[in-house]
Amino acid sequence: MSQAANGPQKTALVPASLPSASLLARSSKLAQKFVMSPGAALGLGVLVLIIFLAVLSPLISPQNPYDLSQLDILDGRLAPGSSSFDGVPYYLGTDDQGRDILSGILYGLRTSLIVGVLSAFAAATIGTSIGLIAAYIGGRVETLLMRLVDLQLSFPTILMALMMLAFLGKGLTNVVIALIIAEWATYARTVRSSALVEREKEYIEAAHCLRLPGYRILFRHLLPNCLAPVIVISTMQVARAIGLEATLSFLGLGASVTEPSLGMLISNGYQYLLSGLYWISFFPGIALLITIVAINLVGDRLRDILNPRSM
Repeated sequence: MSQAANGPQKTALVPASLPSASLLARSSKLAQKFVMSPGAALGLGVLVLIIFLAVLSPLISPQNPYDLSQLDILDGRLAPGSSSFDGVPYYLGTDDQGRDILSGILYGLRTSLIVGVLSAFAAATIGTSIGLIAAYIGGRVETLLMRLVDLQLSFPTILMALMMLAFLGKGLTNVVIALIIAEWATYARTVRSSALVEREKEYIEAAHCLRLPGYRILFRHLLPNCLAPVIVISTMQVARAIGLEATLSFLGLGASVTEPSLGMLISNGYQYLLSGLYWISFFPGIALLITIVAINLVGDRLRDILNPRSM
């Protein structure tokens, strides 16, 4: 009798551990697929290094390039490898204000990553919510929301960002807001397409039969099964946002002079390119290029391994 009583208790404990084990096994399998690509592994390593340098930039930078008390105009336009009058080495040279290019790049990387991640995360949150609501409710609500998405996507992203900054003004906060407004529609359309497919599956019908509330069906059932394309798009949009922020700063509509930005550093040296002072724009441009390429390599690999046809 005791064995019969204990038998059902033991078997009841087994299914509870299966989801965790299955999730762990799936994550391990995805990680193995990811590192099978040398380019993706290299991109991930470079990206981790860039994040490390950006986070620790106040500690490892030779100079705070945006503290005016540390700048000396006499050290302006020094070539890479030169030293200041006080003997301080400038490994990548200085700009026309005496700002250390290496320090400016480290601080600029932090700003670029913050802008890219914040804008991509906020745009993903807004766009994913709108896409889920449109697919779940349908009817006139879906038509209205998707026509709004079509209208948004009809404008080039850079043009939309320029219009928003012309209205909001300069500054990194306004740049983030402009990028969110310019990018949310991409998430909405992608998530709506995925949610329309998932909405017709049996587990959604079962949730309706159990009379679960709509918000629970949306965010506990539909959303987890639509996250794969969101993750891929978010990775790509981080790189895109970093490039757009640099473009806007280069045009004079992004970061102010007192805020670190790779685009602003490139803009500062643009007028000196033809006079032989290449390093002022060249090294920040290389740092920007490496960052965007590393993120895109990671995003491309995520797109391949999260593709439902390959899983």
